[in-house]
Formats: sequence, structure tokens, C-alpha cells
Amino acid sequence: MKKHLIPIIMAAAALVPACAPASTATDLTDLGYVDQSAFASLPMFNSARQQLASFQSSLNGQYNAAIRGAHTASDRQRIYNDFQNRYANEQRVLFGPLFERVNLAIASVASTRKLSVVVDKRIIIYGGQDVTKDVVRLLQSNQTILPLGTAPPPSPIGYVDPSAFQNSPQAKAANDQMNTFVQQQQRIYGAQLAHAKTDAQKQQIAAAYNKAIADEQAKVLKPVVDHEQDVAASIARRRGLLLIIDHADILYGATDITADVQNALSK
Repeated sequence: MKKHLIPIIMAAAALVPACAPASTATDLTDLGYVDQSAFASLPMFNSARQQLASFQSSLNGQYNAAIRGAHTASDRQRIYNDFQNRYANEQRVLFGPLFERVNLAIASVASTRKLSVVVDKRIIIYGGQDVTKDVVRLLQSNQTILPLGTAPPPSPIGYVDPSAFQNSPQAKAANDQMNTFVQQQQRIYGAQLAHAKTDAQKQQIAAAYNKAIADEQAKVLKPVVDHEQDVAASIARRRGLLLIIDHADILYGATDITADVQNALSK
């Protein structure tokens, strides 16, 4: 099966301003942020990685033995899928509880510090409260972290899950058009590559292919993403929200308007 040289991805921008008033800075004093990279070096994550590496080493030996007994491509694919699933399941077993504890710690710190929203540090350039050390301190303690008994307070920050818009009529049509174009270009440039005699010629052909795909993405996919952002901004203004953030960057709190945007896009 051929793979696209450039993946077709429909992704909204991580941060969509909603025509916020000039008082935004003072309105967002209850915004916190966490540097999630700080969790990687904690003993509990180091231990989980070591256990997973040991499991993978054992699994690799079993996989190599199993694959030698495969007689058909179907058998090899089945064995591969089985071992991939076993690895993914072990990963969930080892890291799932750790991520859950992280989420509980973030929520607990946010509640204590009276924050309505906590986001990932990477989207913060200025402002907000850094609560990373508080979260790390709680994670390293031996105390049980219980779920909060109350929901996060209302927040002027909203979020959307861009992947939920993939099934909108506009996104489906754009992706279908893009897929057709990519397949056509693969045939065209694939034939050229087959006749290329030097590395320089191959690089030139690959560059031309990448440019053709990028140009088509800008023409076909970008207008759909722009429309999604316009709809999200319109809904945010109507609901009195100051910012709309990608759900992947929200660690605690905020207002989910994904369903509202989905409904508007489906009309």
C-alpha cells in the first residue's frame, strides 16, 4: 500500500481570538499553566518506562519467533496486529493510572489556587500563573488525590476539538477532493521517479510533488479550516468567551463549544 508523502490533516489553529476586549489581561488572572515536560523525569514515569522497555524486549523475542512461523502475508499481518495490541495494552496499564494521577493533581492544585482554567505551558507567551511546581510536589507526595466534588468554575476561555469537525459536509468534500488529487499526483510523479537517473533528478521530482500537494492543500483545505475558525469565533462572541483553545492544550476547566460548532457546520 502506498503512503502519502504528505499527510492530509484538517486541523484548526490552536488558539482562536474571539475579538476579546482590551481588558482581557485582567479578565484572565485565574488562568494557570503547567509545563508537562516536568513530569517525564519523575520516578513514577521513569519506572513505568523501564517496565515498558523490559516488556517490549520480551515481546520482541516472542514476535520474532511467531513471525518465523507465518506462512502468508495475512498471517504476518495478524501476528503484527496482535503484538501491537499487546504492547499498546501494556502501555495503557502502566501509564494510564499515572496520567489519571496527573489530571487529579492538576485539578486539585487549580481548585486550591482558585484557577478556572489550566493550560499547557507551550501556548503561553505572557501572563498566567505557573503551577508546575505545585503539581509536581503533589505528585511526589504519598497522599491519595481524590477527584474534586465540584465542577470547575465558569470560565471566559473556551475550547474545541478540531477532529470532531472531520464529518462536516465541507470537510468531507474537501478531504475527498484532496485524496483524489494526491492519488493523481502520485501516479504522475511516481512515473517520473521511475525514470529518474540521478539523485538530483529524484530530489527535484520530490520537491515538485511536495509543492503541488502543498499548493492544493492551501487551495482546498485551508478555506475549510478558516471557515471552522470563523464559526468558532462567532459562537465564542455570542457566548461571551474571550479565547478559544484547542482541547489538546486544556488541562483543566474551560468551556467546551465543540458541539455548538459541529451543529453550525452541519447546516
